[in-house]
Amino acid sequence: MPRYDYRCRACGSTFEVSRPMSASSDPAACPEGHDDTVKLLSTVAMTGSAATPPPASGGGCCGGGCCG
Repeated sequence: MPRYDYRCRACGSTFEVSRPMSASSDPAACPEGHDDTVKLLSTVAMTGSAATPPPASGGGCCGGGCCG
């Protein structure tokens, strides 16, 4: 389930709400009870090292085995 970040305009606190995407635009109350909140733009950072496989040796249209 996606998490959405919000900031309370009344007290300045930031908080997360987990809810389905179908409810992403629904208002969210601050944990302190304030209703004047705004949804923040979230960025997602993905890290990792997906190595690209080396090219097949022999070349050719099908790996070098059947083309002449």
